Amino acid sequence: MPDTNNIRIATRGSALALAQANMIFTQCRKAFPRLNFEIKIVKTTGDRLQAQGVQTGQSLPKGLFTKELEVALVKNRADLAVHSLKDLPTELPAGLSLEAITKREDPREVLLYRDSSERRGFKPGLTIAQLPAGLAVATSSPRRKAQLLRLRPDWSIIDIRGNVPTRLDKLAIDPKIDATVLAHAGLRRLDFEIGADGLLRGDAVPDGTCATVIEPGDMLPCVGQGAIGIEIRENDERLAKLCQRLNHFNTQICTGAERGFLSAMGGGCQSPVAAHAEIRREKIEMRGLSFGDCTRFSEATITGELNESQALGQALAEQVKANLA
Repeated sequence: MPDTNNIRIATRGSALALAQANMIFTQCRKAFPRLNFEIKIVKTTGDRLQAQGVQTGQSLPKGLFTKELEVALVKNRADLAVHSLKDLPTELPAGLSLEAITKREDPREVLLYRDSSERRGFKPGLTIAQLPAGLAVATSSPRRKAQLLRLRPDWSIIDIRGNVPTRLDKLAIDPKIDATVLAHAGLRRLDFEIGADGLLRGDAVPDGTCATVIEPGDMLPCVGQGAIGIEIRENDERLAKLCQRLNHFNTQICTGAERGFLSAMGGGCQSPVAAHAEIRREKIEMRGLSFGDCTRFSEATITGELNESQALGQALAEQVKANLA
């Protein structure tokens, strides 16, 4: 443990980031009741760009929501940094270590749409295949865009940015937007629920917001989606021991394979690549894909041993790249 009994947890200030940081805070206090934990909010480049707005279609750099948190670690202004793992680049700054990955929340995507569109009436519970032609879906993710257009080339994509509440509000009030896609994990951590009637429920959810979970067979999630990563200074054995209590072995194995895939593909979450790994029958089963463009893609599957997760992801990447060549 650190010399001081005060452990500083660095996080972004968005509602979702704070919800995740508070989850870690609660776990830490329960595991180490004699220590003092505090949450330190750090504003990142990504937060500033979201507040200012960015140009439609503008490509965003890797590490957009993590760099300033890592600087806080390096400069000893924080002891733990809590990240959405999907935002964390596979290459970390020198002197830092990804020391724990918490139990994964549902990694699937959710398609949200209005049941009172000004252009057409939608009813709850529709799948991607059942929704009408000409749908305008708002997403800024190349990965989501590519997979949506692969399934529904008759749809159009509109760029959108902002946090979860902002996107829900835009869906409700912008007549040009019929639907959007959000991570199920983020919705659940913000206490939104999908009712049996197919409507989204939660604090300040606009009336008539329909929600359909998209299975990985239709849309692969971002690498690491649904998992929280905890970063510390390298070689800090006492903090590393603390992180051991927070780490979830199966999630670490699966996301290790996914991050191995992403690293070998040479992309970030802004690249049109996706992968998802699960443990079944004591083996890793993994699927990955990459889009050369919205009409040309490659996907492959692989199965391997738990102790070879990163190498397995790298091997899958080589298969995917070979199919694109």
